[in-house]
Amino acid sequence: MDLATLWFVLVAVLWAGYLTLEGFDFGVGMLTRGFARDETERRVLINTIGPVWDGNEVWLITAVGATFAAFPEWYATAWSAYYLPLVLILLALIGRGLAFEYRGKGDTPRWRRRWDLVIFAGSLVPAFSWGVLLAGFTRGLPLGAGHDFAGGFADLVVPYTLLGGVVTVALSLLHGAHYVALKTVGDVRTRARVLAARLGGPVVVVVAGFLAWTVAAYAEGRAVAWTAAIAAGAVVALCTGVAATRRGREGWAFTATFTGVVAVAAALFAALYPDVLPSTLADANGLTITNASSSDYTLTVMTWVAVPVVPLVLAYQGWVYWTFRRRIGLPG
Repeated sequence: MDLATLWFVLVAVLWAGYLTLEGFDFGVGMLTRGFARDETERRVLINTIGPVWDGNEVWLITAVGATFAAFPEWYATAWSAYYLPLVLILLALIGRGLAFEYRGKGDTPRWRRRWDLVIFAGSLVPAFSWGVLLAGFTRGLPLGAGHDFAGGFADLVVPYTLLGGVVTVALSLLHGAHYVALKTVGDVRTRARVLAARLGGPVVVVVAGFLAWTVAAYAEGRAVAWTAAIAAGAVVALCTGVAATRRGREGWAFTATFTGVVAVAAALFAALYPDVLPSTLADANGLTITNASSSDYTLTVMTWVAVPVVPLVLAYQGWVYWTFRRRIGLPG
């Protein structure tokens, strides 16, 4: 495997890790509206992700940074095309982080309601927008001969990419419900398990439809078999999660959904390979892992830096999850 291919795989891993870990964060944030019945339950939900949500966002910083360093042409073209959605994502994430810190600083219900709305919107907007963006990578964009974006906003929001946004929102809600069931006790735990069981079937249908569309329309050559196999694995994992939920096996349900989200992200990148951003105007205008990558020297330096650092980061984050593994309940 050459270095460009290796870093394409690593970038895919980083995006999959972000979608999986931040996914249940987004799901819990969305569940603070509608699922939580009162202020106390909202506080419990927020406490379940309190020690980990900011650490999960490090995966986004690393994924974007790795994309920029390993594939600067991909970064430049994609980020200029998705400038407006990315600004909305950034504002939503900033507002969400502020809301986690400031909602408890005021004593009035009005103060907390406003910040609760920011948490909900700051979870929904990125969850939807990342799905649109990643589906857009797989579908491709209208690129000119110089690999520059030659379209408009209407080229970003087509039925396939919108369905990608729906898929990431649906997966985040299901993943978040499993996480709440795993991390709480009492009535909140029971209701989260019931919600996850109700969401499971519709989510599997939506994800299966999206992945079938991906395989049929956007996977080419040898990537078809790989994409189809990974897509099938994603559906099986999500179905396993549904079965585990109905049996009250919360740990297995969360693990299965975790695997399903990783597999959905992997299927998108498998369908994309060996491109990083296809052109819908002409194949020759598209960006591939070859013409979009940095020099071999740059990739070599990055590899030597990543080898010792990445295991340390993973070990630290694992330690954080282990330290805060206990369930959270309503104050008694």
